[in-house]
Amino acid sequence: MYAALRSIGAYVPPKILTNKDLEQMVDTSDEWITKRTGIKTRHICEDESTSDMGTKAALKAIERSGIPKDAIDMIVCATISPDYFCMPSTACMIAKKLDLSHVPAFDISAACTGFIYALATAKAFIESKMARNVLIIGAERLSAIVDYSDRTTCILFGDGAGAAIVSATEDKQEAIVDVHIEADGKYYDYLITPGCGTNKPCDEETLKRRECFIHMKGNETFKVAVKTLTSDVRDILEKNGIGTEDIAYFVPHQANYRILSAVASALKLKEEQVVVTVDKYGNTSSASIPMAINDLYEAGKLSKGDLLLLDAFGGGFTWGSALVPFAPL
Repeated sequence: MYAALRSIGAYVPPKILTNKDLEQMVDTSDEWITKRTGIKTRHICEDESTSDMGTKAALKAIERSGIPKDAIDMIVCATISPDYFCMPSTACMIAKKLDLSHVPAFDISAACTGFIYALATAKAFIESKMARNVLIIGAERLSAIVDYSDRTTCILFGDGAGAAIVSATEDKQEAIVDVHIEADGKYYDYLITPGCGTNKPCDEETLKRRECFIHMKGNETFKVAVKTLTSDVRDILEKNGIGTEDIAYFVPHQANYRILSAVASALKLKEEQVVVTVDKYGNTSSASIPMAINDLYEAGKLSKGDLLLLDAFGGGFTWGSALVPFAPL
């Protein structure tokens, strides 16, 4: 039994926050943001939760899959901005909104690598015959955990969700080729929300120091990310005997244009192979890869059998890559 990527879907909230808007909020400029990150706009929630967005993306993925909603037997949601601090999981809230009961539903916290971790989980459950149709979601309302007085982070992040159906198949040509995930906790404080967990419980001082928001060591994170992502992609390609010429699209996590450009250049990928959406959406963490795949799909560029190379790096640090053919029914 193999696992196949059957469909993709995404959702972004309608409100757009531009670089010009941010010029009125913090000491920055459109020119500086564009040069340093490649970001021009990002979408921001006004009255929707993470599970609201995840549900809307999931409905698209289900509709496009050709698989009945009631055939879904597992829901995995990757997020660092859940509806609720501890419980219930955002996956449980999505299950409720989809009217799917008696189905296992749980969250994964792997930051920007979350969707690839969810993909690995779905693949493992299907290949072990513990599930047949898994709904995986990356959904983030990062605007809720971003400090809009901190110009180093507020320019980067946006809100959105992406979802996919991963299903069992006996056709090896449709199968997810490989998924590789790793982590190294020694870099934990490079990208962190330092307060309001059990290490620093929520109190007046924690809130005063704004430790409930994302804190990042930008330059240090950039250096580790480029080196790690490049090495990880080379490893998965070499392990599976696949060359960059066999890749239809390279879909990296959309964190920063300089990072994805550096990785693509190091791998000698052609410009037309590299999917870039960071300019429109900013960094949407676990949602960025499925949102980018969805952009390909909705532009009519994604065809059955196209081999996708996914690559992500996030807080933890976590990282991962995947070789995934698009295999709609």
